[in-house]
Amino acid sequence: MSDALERLFRTIEARKGADPKSSYTAKLLAGGTSAIAAKVTEEAGEVVRAAEGEGKARLIAESGDLLYHLLVLWADGNVTPDEVWAELARREGTSGIEEKNSRPKK
Repeated sequence: MSDALERLFRTIEARKGADPKSSYTAKLLAGGTSAIAAKVTEEAGEVVRAAEGEGKARLIAESGDLLYHLLVLWADGNVTPDEVWAELARREGTSGIEEKNSRPKK
């Protein structure tokens, strides 16, 4: 399931330092963390709108956009998919409520 995400992540990593005029990914990365995070927020909103009434095809398309921008954010933060998969595996079998309650209080 994650092979496509792994390949996409490798492509994003390869775009680090590329000319922002030649690559949308390079342009995003050159914009910095705040700009990338804003795109993730924007795309998450589009996923929600699609889920609430724009149909399955839009939900699929917007989900792809969200995953792409999230991977760009990971690359910017030097986070690898394997690290995220390991975190998900660590949480496996743990109640969502229990996991949330185990987080440090802010």
